[in-house]
Amino acid sequence: MRGLGLGLSGDGRGWLRGQGRRCGRPTLDRKRNPTGRLVRARATSPGTVRSGHRSRIASRRKLAHIAAISIRAGSVGLVIRVLLADDEAMIRAGVKAILAADPEIDVVAEAGDGREAVDLTLAHRPQVALLDIRMPRLDGLAAAAEIHRVAPETAVVMLTTFGEDDYIARALGEGASGFLLKSGDPRELITGVRAVAGGAAYLSPRVAHRVISELRDGRMTRGAAARTRTDALTDRERDVLALVGAGLSNAEIAKRLFLVEGTVKSYVSAILTRLGVRNRVQAAIIAYEAGLVASEQ
Repeated sequence: MRGLGLGLSGDGRGWLRGQGRRCGRPTLDRKRNPTGRLVRARATSPGTVRSGHRSRIASRRKLAHIAAISIRAGSVGLVIRVLLADDEAMIRAGVKAILAADPEIDVVAEAGDGREAVDLTLAHRPQVALLDIRMPRLDGLAAAAEIHRVAPETAVVMLTTFGEDDYIARALGEGASGFLLKSGDPRELITGVRAVAGGAAYLSPRVAHRVISELRDGRMTRGAAARTRTDALTDRERDVLALVGAGLSNAEIAKRLFLVEGTVKSYVSAILTRLGVRNRVQAAIIAYEAGLVASEQ
């Protein structure tokens, strides 16, 4: 029978070939050049291998296979590649540290805004994209829709706070597979990532409870539609709309926001036009459905 030959040349490069020795105890052959320098070390061990070109191809394939697979505690499992997008570096660092507790999850890219998240998704093709909802350039909801369109194989999970649960319907409508709370149990984050990577959907328990409550009284769809309309407003216009919804007059709004009354009138007129409504009452209803009034009270 032929043994396995493992060689190390003088320039540090290794080589593998079959040896013409019979099976038996492993031996180590050393050869020196005329100066006495060791130029090759060859270990032979029992066993049968294919020689020459086929043996080298087999060894290369084996190395490539090992590089693609994560071996954990004697078991073999595929590593879950994750993209993390949040405009706050400290949040990204915290989420990444939590995910690092699972050796089968690897954060392969980080983005500071929605547009960068889409670009990095195309570059790295992760299994899961964790997106914050509120980000510059392109918000998380728009990024989720774009990722779902250009990289449908990447599952999207939204990261949010409990006060943003009115975004749930919109996020799921944009193709998100999960909805997690930043304030939730860290184990939920790992569970959610693993679930969506496996093709399932996942909602944080508190979010799931909220979804059930909203669906029960039919407010979720109306709230999501109202939020879509108010998202087109500027921050100052949303501030004014929230106070309109609370029943304040133009003078009271001016006092609250430290503006002149004429400026408030201009804001109100612009808000009615952009929302496509005829009067303050209709605007107030949208403010309530969008959750702006509750956030101000």
